[in-house]
Amino acid sequence: MAHQIRIHSFPLSGHAHRVELFASLTGIAHEVVNIDLAAGEHKKPPFLALNPAGQVPVIEDGEAVISDSNAILVYLARKYAPSWLPSDPVLEAEVQKFLTLAAGEIAFGPAAARLINVFNAPLDAEFCATVAARVLGKIDDHMNGRRFLVGDTPTVADVAAYSYLAHAPEGGISLEPYPNVRALLANIEALKGFKPMPATKVGLAA
Repeated sequence: MAHQIRIHSFPLSGHAHRVELFASLTGIAHEVVNIDLAAGEHKKPPFLALNPAGQVPVIEDGEAVISDSNAILVYLARKYAPSWLPSDPVLEAEVQKFLTLAAGEIAFGPAAARLINVFNAPLDAEFCATVAARVLGKIDDHMNGRRFLVGDTPTVADVAAYSYLAHAPEGGISLEPYPNVRALLANIEALKGFKPMPATKVGLAA
């Protein structure tokens, strides 16, 4: 069998979905190993040996073990799909800005709002909605006249942003006011190898 990476994942994790989506879009040979979070598998010694933080996703690529979804995207792009991480310094800086946005306002806005509805997370729904509106407006403005977040072709920035933006309605966050965000999501979904994340019938998606 050809060499393939192992992706330790969870079906309803947007962070894990980023990695599965990227592997699928780029044709990286991979095996998905779903971790039973409900049973606490992520807090048991075998998994903690891979990621002491006890969080998915984690990948194994030969001897390399990489955690953190954005770090994994950068690693996989550098090693297997360099066209998804621009070498031009200005464009690469733009990609890094959106990776920061994915780990910041997207995580604390639409992603956190979804956590409340899907996993009953004890978070402040009003705060999450405020952050979500701010980041969605920011991205919608940025996408004027663009097909993807950075440059003319898809990058890891698009993959990092996709999962939680697409599933924002599960957190009660409407995408209707943001036509450019919806167009971006449609452009990503039209790519060869696109893999959706399972939907949960909660919030506006109910």
